[in-house]
Amino acid sequence: MKIGANYLGGDRCEFVVWSPIRETVNLQIETPSPRLVPMTKDSEGYWRVTVSDVSPGTRYRYQLDPDTIRPDPASQYQPEDVHGPSQVVNHDAFNWQDGNWSGVPLADLIIYELHVGTFTPEGTFEAIIPRLGELLDLGITAIELMPVSQFPGSRNWGYDGVYPYAVQTSYGGPEGLKALVNACHQQGMAVVLDVVYNHFGPEGNYTRDFGPYFTSKYQTPWGSAINYDDAGSPGVRNFVVENVLYWFRDYHIDALRLDAIHAIYDLGAKHILEEMADEVAALSEAQGRQFYLIAESDLNDVRIINPKNLGGYGIDAQWSDDFHHALRTLITGDLTGYYKDFGKGADLAKALSESFVYSWDYSPNRDRYHGSYAGDRPPSQFVVCCQNHDQIGNRMLGERLSQLASLSALKLAAATVLLSPYIPMLFMGEEYGETAPFMYFISHSDPDLIEAVRQGRKSEFEEFHAVGETPDAQSIETFKQSILDWEKRSQGHHQTLLGFYKQLISLRHEIPAIKKGDRQNQKITSDESQKLVSYHRWTDNSQILCILNFNKQPATYHFQNSGQTWRKKLDSSDSIWMGPGSHLPDTINNSQEITLNPESCILYNC
Repeated sequence: MKIGANYLGGDRCEFVVWSPIRETVNLQIETPSPRLVPMTKDSEGYWRVTVSDVSPGTRYRYQLDPDTIRPDPASQYQPEDVHGPSQVVNHDAFNWQDGNWSGVPLADLIIYELHVGTFTPEGTFEAIIPRLGELLDLGITAIELMPVSQFPGSRNWGYDGVYPYAVQTSYGGPEGLKALVNACHQQGMAVVLDVVYNHFGPEGNYTRDFGPYFTSKYQTPWGSAINYDDAGSPGVRNFVVENVLYWFRDYHIDALRLDAIHAIYDLGAKHILEEMADEVAALSEAQGRQFYLIAESDLNDVRIINPKNLGGYGIDAQWSDDFHHALRTLITGDLTGYYKDFGKGADLAKALSESFVYSWDYSPNRDRYHGSYAGDRPPSQFVVCCQNHDQIGNRMLGERLSQLASLSALKLAAATVLLSPYIPMLFMGEEYGETAPFMYFISHSDPDLIEAVRQGRKSEFEEFHAVGETPDAQSIETFKQSILDWEKRSQGHHQTLLGFYKQLISLRHEIPAIKKGDRQNQKITSDESQKLVSYHRWTDNSQILCILNFNKQPATYHFQNSGQTWRKKLDSSDSIWMGPGSHLPDTINNSQEITLNPESCILYNC
């Protein structure tokens, strides 16, 4: 059931709001002609009314019983921030020019995660458009926007959103997002949107005033869980499922990244994720193009992506945190916190082979068994990375990998991700080694909430024994320090690293054995003593051998050749990549030992 303000044309608008706990609900139109309009309640707790003389731009709120005035929980625009009135939007008015767009297949996605506010100095959707050409030149096929639903103030990561249907005003609102999606599609690039269905933000969250949106049965790290299976949950489920369809239908988004689904609790016979997947499949069939759902989860639970006939929820893909952790520990040597579950070459080898390192194995960090086997699922169902907003921004100082590892190690990490059989994801600026941090920032208006955030961040990093002063998340300077410096792309080693990323993506497109992720035709090995990981993959007419040396010393690999001629396609040690120079043979025809430079990778194919 569609909810919110649904503009019907001809200055007529239908208003629908779910509020089963209220005795009366009235529509309070505030501009341009103030008036109070009674609404009618149905048996499921939905209040509705169709009103004439309502044009796009009309601002309104709901009067709940006699004395509570609140914005629309399904508001599509909040021009005066989270506490102000909602505004009617005419989605049919936008001039879409992507009629021939058919999307990007899941297996062809190369995702670029970005934060709208810090991607450009302007911090808007429109400001992204002129830079799409450089991302296309890099080889990116999809951008992933961190959450854009209305949050308090002008700067935030987006996970404090309180209006899931409303597009952030400071970013450019509904028109700005549509213009960006339209431009992406015209240039052949898909758009993934990060959405949050596990909690609402703390400021401007008025949903409790309308109905049982939360349940005390479960707790999340952010408070009470959203009510997906308790009394009154049908209206909550409809609110969220309709939001999923809304982004695909009204904004032409190609895929949704579902934030932290391990904090979405539902013990009903049909999990809310399964319901989402069913509805998206129906919409895909109706519109003749595929829409995707990609889950972020630390559960290592294959049921999330298994099809329904195998007892799964039918979500299209999910992140593999294990891949990141296994790679990160080899690159940095950091074994604190959850990283202590990793650190061996065998971990990365298993991640490359099966996606999950923990597939019902004992996890020292959790002190329990964890995960399930995913080695029979297609590699195109897994998104991997060496950096993302969480792994950077949840560090006290927001250091990127470029501040923690050498240029050689950065190239090695890039090769591991981009030559893997999975869907690769880059975090904005990674491709040229951006050194500006990406820190946690907010712009709340509640002084008590601001102080609570400050103290919470300070306490969190004290537990990690972090040294130094925790940056003030509320400070505008913390935000400004996180803005990308695009000028670096054309300077020194930043330009070289950018070229290396381009070459890796080009090889991914060019070589069938890389492009076609096939678990059956591969052999992955690790040598713990030398910190080497290698993988051999093949198709009918293409083979690759990639050797990754995570050792800070030279390491020897025994190349076993069965008579083919192997040709060197990429060596991160080459001087063109600002390496020490390659001494490895251009061709290999016989079995022999080869020695790799420290923190380097080599790719041969035949």
